[in-house]
Amino acid sequence: MAMANLLFSPRPLTFSPKQSPLISLKHPSLLSPGKPTSTSNIRRPVTAKSKGGGDSADVPDRIISAVCYFYPFFDGIQYGKYVITQFSPIQALIHPLLPAIKVFKSFPLNGFLVFLTLYFVVVRNPNFSRYVRFNTMQAIVLDVLLIFPDLIERTFNPRDGLGLDLMMSLDSTVFLYLLVCLLYGSSSCLLGQLPRLPIVAEAAERQVL
Repeated sequence: MAMANLLFSPRPLTFSPKQSPLISLKHPSLLSPGKPTSTSNIRRPVTAKSKGGGDSADVPDRIISAVCYFYPFFDGIQYGKYVITQFSPIQALIHPLLPAIKVFKSFPLNGFLVFLTLYFVVVRNPNFSRYVRFNTMQAIVLDVLLIFPDLIERTFNPRDGLGLDLMMSLDSTVFLYLLVCLLYGSSSCLLGQLPRLPIVAEAAERQVL
């Protein structure tokens, strides 16, 4: 009964800050062939190397990055209202997370507050490694994308017929995508690897300075 109440509760809209524009080519030193190129403004690829120069990320970085992927999953748990009720293995997988989901859904602005915390405290904080900031930004972008199925559901909201079938398919697809991203992202981080989520990885990398 607790799981059903969580799944069918309305989801508040989330907001994202405006994406920073691409780097403009205003520096002649980057274009002139006779001068050395400055590397300070060139984006470095995100890697899973540790601060000490090892081949894998540090353990604290792995844990922080793995936990961040629970944010979009908790925020979009209501999209699994059809899948979870039909498949008992998924119910068993979600059941241990119910206390954390209850806390997350207990206040309507929790999702927005978590978003602000992750973006300004982690992503924009150079004290965190690029590995942590990149994974955190992937989780944020994934959560921002939930605005689109939410708008579709609020706009049409079919009660029966083909419209309801399409909405059920959309909700189930969104939930399964969130579940796959959670399992892939968190497990990769715990293993010290760098997960690159479909759709969101490039957008996240542009935001990580």
